[in-house]
Amino acid sequence: MADIILGIESSCDDTSAAVIRDGYLLSNVIASQQVHKDYGGVVPELASRAHELNIVPVVSQALAKAGVKPADLTAIAFTRGPGLLGSLLVGTSFAKSLSLSLDIPLVMVNHLQGHVLANFIREEGKPVREPSFPYLCLLVSGGNSQIVKVSSPLEYEIIGQTIDDAVGEAFDKCSKMLGLGYPGGPVIDRLAAQGDPLRFTFAKPHIPGLDYSFSGVKTSLLYFVRDEMAKDPSFLENNKEDLCAGFQKTLIDILLDKLIKASKQTGIREITIGGGVSANSGLRSRIVSEGQKRHWNTYLPEFKYTTDNAAMIAIAGYYHYLSGARTPLDVAPVSRMADF
Repeated sequence: MADIILGIESSCDDTSAAVIRDGYLLSNVIASQQVHKDYGGVVPELASRAHELNIVPVVSQALAKAGVKPADLTAIAFTRGPGLLGSLLVGTSFAKSLSLSLDIPLVMVNHLQGHVLANFIREEGKPVREPSFPYLCLLVSGGNSQIVKVSSPLEYEIIGQTIDDAVGEAFDKCSKMLGLGYPGGPVIDRLAAQGDPLRFTFAKPHIPGLDYSFSGVKTSLLYFVRDEMAKDPSFLENNKEDLCAGFQKTLIDILLDKLIKASKQTGIREITIGGGVSANSGLRSRIVSEGQKRHWNTYLPEFKYTTDNAAMIAIAGYYHYLSGARTPLDVAPVSRMADF
């Protein structure tokens, strides 16, 4: 009998549901929220209200696309955290209710674990290319920048992480303060492709070990632009492509310097990336070139699996389900990784 898992993701501003059968993806539906663009960032209250409106139609559409009836489901996997508490509460409550009504198991998933396993999402008719264990995952998103050693689908060790801003926050905050738009990552990536990454350089932090820091780079850029605009008000408009190219290159240099160090220290050459920032074209190109130079086996998730999506929650839930993990109905969502 096939194991059919419904995955539900609602950690931030995307409502998503996916269905997998024996590890193969049947459907993955995402409803994005455009309302936050007017505010230059995600507004938690608006996000949770939108999830309430989206959760039923998104799940219904995912089941219909998969050709699966609710009665066919084996288990329900859901994001418990970390994330926005109100948003998580919507997904958690819906998952509990559906689990109870269908009398099938509930399986909680760590949102970050989903990103780490994004390269294991399989689709019928597509070649399977997955990292071997152990591997290193460069997990980069709006709220997290980590190097994770992955020994099995359910065994992880964070060996490096940011001590302040995440790299995604650096993109978003600088883009917002420079008036370039939100979300900042795609905007800066697009402008950087048109600029000279060597024209403007920014200082890199010297943090011991494998940990990251991005707040100083962000501050350096903003102060530099402020000082130059005091002399020439048109400086930003005339130089934004080169500024974005230099800023993005600095962030990528910081990420790759620590990843290279981690690979040398651990002897691991199976390398993956995950999280929203893994969609960045500069980072994807750089990690491939570094991999060729250093004889890594590199694995990049498809663009559609870099953002928050339920396919990654479903595949993580699938591994948890196979291990025998089950979640009680009194479980509560958690906003912080430390509380998971």
